[in-house]
Amino acid sequence: MMILIISQNNEITTTEVIKVLISMGKKFIRVHEDEIFEIKVRQKRILLQSSRNSFFLDEITSVWFRRGGLTFRRLKYNHTAINLNMNETQHWLEDYVRKTLESKRHINKESNAHINKLLVLDKAKELGFDVPEYYLAENTHDVDLGNTIIKTINGNVMLEEIRKNSGGFMYTSVVDEHEEGDFFITFFQKKIEKDFEIRTFYLNGQCWSMAIFSQKDEQTQIDFRKYNKTNPNRNVPYTLPYYFEQKIRQLMKCFDLNCGSLDFIKKGDQYYFLEINPIGQFLGMSHTCNYSLEQKIAEYL
Repeated sequence: MMILIISQNNEITTTEVIKVLISMGKKFIRVHEDEIFEIKVRQKRILLQSSRNSFFLDEITSVWFRRGGLTFRRLKYNHTAINLNMNETQHWLEDYVRKTLESKRHINKESNAHINKLLVLDKAKELGFDVPEYYLAENTHDVDLGNTIIKTINGNVMLEEIRKNSGGFMYTSVVDEHEEGDFFITFFQKKIEKDFEIRTFYLNGQCWSMAIFSQKDEQTQIDFRKYNKTNPNRNVPYTLPYYFEQKIRQLMKCFDLNCGSLDFIKKGDQYYFLEINPIGQFLGMSHTCNYSLEQKIAEYL
């Protein structure tokens, strides 16, 4: 039995799970994002080989896709027609490798590691979740100032090299003034005055949740990811109602996701759905709530 872990070089969550795998005596191979594999055949068996790793496709019994992805080296040919033909051939070989790996016991898949936020929100509404009213617009003409937030449409909130040698992070923010003229299509959503936020980690039908009391701190009121390290938010274990966890299971199945982090807002008796992050962070919740999620992942693999 061999576990394949696809991640990034210094990804801390991966390292923590690996520590558990080692303690359990489970064999694993960790693939980094900068590895380039060649597809070879040895004694009728497909062999994947990079400068760091070498393994047969059929020896992998389970896969954890954390971050990064598999990258393959392609041969190039001088003759244009031959190069086009061989490029397509290599594409289908790579496709076979990826789909074979995804057919094995797995946690997350490279093919759906990024999901469309708009489709998720539409499906959540369809399944009966309360979702704060949202719309797309190219200007702020119809925006209710002070009661509307803007968020990214895509899941990636990191801006690499926004300035020389420095990146940036895009946070949720409140629209408090009108902008002149039009701009690129932007995601607007009604601001909910929350009692608290809930972060839920989902793994194969099970849910572990944590309440985040971020509303009393101006720094974290709109986006709890603006961590206040001087005076951290109070975070406590939280149990969602059974019917609500059933809805979460339905939603995750709709997008063929067996793992991920979900964010909600609680106001009075209502739970408002915000988003799914298939490869979200969970170590903080695991340690704060004593959930041992690293252990749960290692056991499943």
